[in-house]
Amino acid sequence: MAAVGTAARRRAAYLATAMGALHAVLSLGSFWLLHGTPKPGSSDADLVAYYGGSHGRTVLIVGIYLLPLSAIAFIWFTVALRMWISQHGHPEHFLFSNLQLVAGITYAALLLVAAAAFSVDSAVAQLSDGAVDPESARAFPQFGRMLAVILDSRMAAIFVMTTAGIGRTTKVLPAWFVWLSYPLGLLLLFGATLETVFALVFPAWILVLAVLLVLRVRQAAEPRPGDLVTGT
Repeated sequence: MAAVGTAARRRAAYLATAMGALHAVLSLGSFWLLHGTPKPGSSDADLVAYYGGSHGRTVLIVGIYLLPLSAIAFIWFTVALRMWISQHGHPEHFLFSNLQLVAGITYAALLLVAAAAFSVDSAVAQLSDGAVDPESARAFPQFGRMLAVILDSRMAAIFVMTTAGIGRTTKVLPAWFVWLSYPLGLLLLFGATLETVFALVFPAWILVLAVLLVLRVRQAAEPRPGDLVTGT
């Protein structure tokens, strides 16, 4: 039975690691591609050329594929992470656990809405052969930045700090990572900028967490002298 429990914990940890890494890679790639989108002060001609040309196709790919897949991967990551923690044998903090779940769901939902806002003008130009409206091309990307960079960072802050709290009370995460997560959570909670590079902070934290999960599983899988079976 112990071997079955260990295998289940290992599967949950590897699933969380894979989905967390996938979310982080897709998010980092998406916001790197979106970093070059025109600013509100760009001329009408620049906006029409950008969203109506090859750059617009790139933004559309981000909006309808990369960011939605990133949000889906994050939902899987959240559930798998909670499974791994619950199977680890340590009592969970009920309040932190539920706040983490709500923050994760809200984060994914806001990311989906932001994806639509970023890509709506590209969709008009690329999928319906419509004309790009310069005013719309100014407003919707800014709306997407507000959602993905500022509002979603607030939800990410709650996720970071509740995960750190769970890691502290259950001892499933190293102390240095827990205590570094708190100031990072405060940065995400109170940071105010529309630069898409700020949206890279949370995926980078997820990547570090995914690496720690792998290391924790491998450490737990290493045989110990006291674990040797000598007979029945």
